[in-house]
Amino acid sequence: MLIKSWSHIFLMDIRGVNPHLTEPELLKLAMMKVVEGQPHSRMWYRINASRALAGKSKLIPSMSENLRDVYDTVKHKENDSLGLEKALLPRHSSQIDYTDGGKKAVIEFMASQCAVLEKEQRVRIGIKRYGNTNIRAMVRIETIDGTAEAEKDYTPLKETLVFEKDETTKFIDIVIIDDNEWEPDEIFFVKLSLDTFDSQTVAIGTLAIEEITIIDDDEPGTFEFSKPSLLFRESCGVAKIPIERTNGADGDVEVSWETQDMTAKSGRDYCGGEGVIRFTHGETTKNLEIVIYDDETAEKDECFKVVITKISPEGAKIGQTKKTIISIVNDDDFNGMVSRLVNMTNLNMDALAVESTTWAIQIRNALNVNGANVDTATTMDYIMHVLTFGWKLIFAMIPPPSIWGGWLAFFVALIMIGLLTAIIGDLASIFGCLVGLKDSVTAITFVALGTSLPDLFASKQSAVQEKTADNSIGNVTGSNSVNVFLGLGLPWVIAAIYWSMKGDTFRVEAGTLGFSVVVYSITAIICIAILLVRRFTFGKAELGGPMNIKVITFVILVMLWFTYIILSSLQAYGHISGF
Repeated sequence: MLIKSWSHIFLMDIRGVNPHLTEPELLKLAMMKVVEGQPHSRMWYRINASRALAGKSKLIPSMSENLRDVYDTVKHKENDSLGLEKALLPRHSSQIDYTDGGKKAVIEFMASQCAVLEKEQRVRIGIKRYGNTNIRAMVRIETIDGTAEAEKDYTPLKETLVFEKDETTKFIDIVIIDDNEWEPDEIFFVKLSLDTFDSQTVAIGTLAIEEITIIDDDEPGTFEFSKPSLLFRESCGVAKIPIERTNGADGDVEVSWETQDMTAKSGRDYCGGEGVIRFTHGETTKNLEIVIYDDETAEKDECFKVVITKISPEGAKIGQTKKTIISIVNDDDFNGMVSRLVNMTNLNMDALAVESTTWAIQIRNALNVNGANVDTATTMDYIMHVLTFGWKLIFAMIPPPSIWGGWLAFFVALIMIGLLTAIIGDLASIFGCLVGLKDSVTAITFVALGTSLPDLFASKQSAVQEKTADNSIGNVTGSNSVNVFLGLGLPWVIAAIYWSMKGDTFRVEAGTLGFSVVVYSITAIICIAILLVRRFTFGKAELGGPMNIKVITFVILVMLWFTYIILSSLQAYGHISGF
């Protein structure tokens, strides 16, 4: 069952990314979150891979590309829209922990915006580092054109910035070109980014992009709130109230503020008081942060006031919007929607369970592409549905697992597997005769490749979804174990008993088996050695890693497979001698 508080936070994060999603779309996102958060067996991945190959309904909820983008954004806590922060924050948290528990160094700008007079011909940008300061951290910094153009309005910058051990702040200067011509205020951007290798130990903070405004005046500016009223949910955790600096950005300015109770009371509904925000030279926007208390009780909407009381030095001015009213909106309506989605998600999760399938559902899924969910069906789903329609309809006649605890489905499935194996074996032999391939070569190529495709897709899916490589590698080893110990052992036992009752001896010639097994064993040992090297090299990571290492590993393993096929085939045709 879902935990209501967890689903509340997750759905609020989704609404923060896209507030226009419908309840059915929110339901799909919640189901995906539950499916990915649950542990799954190797059989679950194999069933899902087989269904994907046949164009049937998947055990993982299907989503459109837009919904997938929303889900990935919430899942990874990333914001790539020029460093803008979310309006709603996670419960009781003013910021995301980019340090990964203190393991990573986090680098970001000191301010989201700043301005510079064109006649100053230079702007200084501050970059800070926090989190793990015991390592050497590198970050790439580059300028991006806005209305201001590189080489015309400013000198472009693209370099790597290095923070040495225990170094927490750095400053860079960007040259502003004074053309002595009137022009409106112009902007450009400075962006921080990481190389792939650096992302293991370094992260980019919230302020990943800073906006630079080139202006023509030298006034300290006018300070005021961006809006006369702002709205925040009670569960937002922290209300971020922007204060803007206009008509100049020269020098350092201190803005004093205080809160005033209205229907909301300081200490009960929010953390009020007074304070000072310091604008350094060139900074044009800063946020005033006030903690909002969520008492989780049903109550009317409440509000309080924030006032700019004083500004120093005297040259700075207070604008017309020197007061703003903060409204705290109760989450009861949102909580009601969360409760409905929780119940609907649980019902739909029960429907996704393999053991709850009925005969009618099996037949419906076999007759329709993607289990009748055509909205999310891909072109490949339609192609595979046409190619496998007959087989899907035949196997839909197997009793569902909901009958007799699954035992009837188990024995009927065994019978069907036996019949299918006999058909595949005969067809493979006929195909080998038509193209001139021996049975031993056909067995280790086409038959083996066909029977291993579900394991391949299941391993790939579990590698992406699971936190460890256990299921991914276990799919392959488990399947091969069944093929060798049960697939060979059971027929041999039955044949031995049969011929023993006839008074004869059951004999099977080894043929090229000895040579093939030795070659396979050698390639398998090399494969295991590669996994061990990766484990100790990348810190217990048999899968994944940097792109170049992944490609090299892939090429080596595929070459091992081709080596096994080529050597076994050459020995089968007598071009090389066996043992």
